Amino acid sequence: MRNAHDAIFETGSASHVGNVRERNEDSCLARPEAGIWAVADGMGGHSDGDIASRTVIGALEGIEPAASAASLLALCEDRIARANSQLKELGRSRGDIVGATVAVLLAADGRFTCLWSGDSRIYRVRDGQIVQLTRDHTEVQDLVAEGALTAEEAKNWPGRNGLTRAVGVYDEPELESKSGMLNPGDAFVICSDGLTNHVPDEEILRCVIANRSQQACDDLVALTLERGASDNVTVIVARYQPELAAVRNVAPDSGGLWE
Repeated sequence: MRNAHDAIFETGSASHVGNVRERNEDSCLARPEAGIWAVADGMGGHSDGDIASRTVIGALEGIEPAASAASLLALCEDRIARANSQLKELGRSRGDIVGATVAVLLAADGRFTCLWSGDSRIYRVRDGQIVQLTRDHTEVQDLVAEGALTAEEAKNWPGRNGLTRAVGVYDEPELESKSGMLNPGDAFVICSDGLTNHVPDEEILRCVIANRSQQACDDLVALTLERGASDNVTVIVARYQPELAAVRNVAPDSGGLWE
């Protein structure tokens, strides 16, 4: 079964352990045929971050194309709630927090929805401009919102990585969402903070505009590595190209631009 809006996305993804960490605690999922893309990042400083991110992504992997945008969102929320319960139980058994951030992009019925918890981000590139659609769930972002810190001061604030939300931390996952209409040519960037710690929004924009999706992902990871890659880095680019549906009669599982 095809995605409800029958759109075609050109999708790329890349992930790297970085230059400092010993293991990659990021996980990602790209299933354009089901209208779902996701990045999860295991919480630093706690145990089993790689297990946490894989648990979140694993819970989303089995979602099939839904009948509507509302159904797809409900399925995603349910799967994340299940992952949250698993991680809470694992944390209790180990006497520690086993958690992960998550950023999910959903597409159906000509609409997109961002669903997230933590500081993994989703950007939209449209008409030559980049907009961060998600809001970081961090202590420093709360201080900026309150006016206690400027955006410039926040870049060097000692507690800038402290999360206020993540999957696996509380009894129920604290998720935020944002929805909107899809426009032809929209490109969405889903990434862990390993990218945004080293690459500013303007450079992400230039890279996405200049390249196809997979090359943009590869170049952004390479740029992060050149700048030290102090954390794991993961990036997905999903570009909405509905006009291609009219000239292709290729099943979504046969490769090409669906991958």
